[in-house]
Amino acid sequence: MPGDGPVEMPFLDHLEELRWRLLWSVGALMLGVAIAFFIVFQYDVISILATPIARYLPDGRLVYTHPLDPLSIAMKASFAIGTIFALPVILYQLWRFLAPALYQHEKRLAIPIVVGAALLFLGGVSLAYFVVLPLTLSFLATFQAASLQPMITARDYFGFAISMSLTFGVVFELPVAVLALSALGIVNSGMLGRWRRHAVIFCVVGAAFVTPGSDVISLVALAIPVYFLYELSIGLSRLVERRRARRAAAEAAAA
Repeated sequence: MPGDGPVEMPFLDHLEELRWRLLWSVGALMLGVAIAFFIVFQYDVISILATPIARYLPDGRLVYTHPLDPLSIAMKASFAIGTIFALPVILYQLWRFLAPALYQHEKRLAIPIVVGAALLFLGGVSLAYFVVLPLTLSFLATFQAASLQPMITARDYFGFAISMSLTFGVVFELPVAVLALSALGIVNSGMLGRWRRHAVIFCVVGAAFVTPGSDVISLVALAIPVYFLYELSIGLSRLVERRRARRAAAEAAAA
């Protein structure tokens, strides 16, 4: 049908389109950070984010050693929360930039992929904050507790918690990345299936590199979900191949 195929655009038009999409994305990120900054100061989000570690501190409060630490921590928290706020807009702008190069049937899959990517990122952040972070802190707080007295600074804790949460969010985008590679024909389900043993090793080694702490709990808590996401990626790759095969059969029948 006319209008179903990709739209040809000159190179300069592509650059102009990319510039506007980047501007919208940066604007959404700045707005998200500004809203998050207001929320952080208005509702004392810092104390809420410090809840997982409060029980392990002598007086239940974090300490800081530099006058700018409270402001720096608030800015880091605002950036992390603002990124979550802006993520749907950023993914939508990415889709709008790629849409002219997609067929009509591929465009229908774009919105579910964008929504799925946002939900996966939020799911990874939630798993890190609500499950992995408390387990990790519980293990670390009881390790050598008879000999050591914890005096954790706010800078160290929030750097640890924010980096762990964002790392989990990014890693949880694995199915979306594999789905894109499958759609481009770079990988297929058979190839991914043969790599299962390698995937187990990669998940463990990769988790050891990307987790902020050196404890076993955070490593295992990231490696296991990532492997399940790898299995989900194989299923998504099969779906892409089946859709491609059905489309090729329909085109052959029509010809």
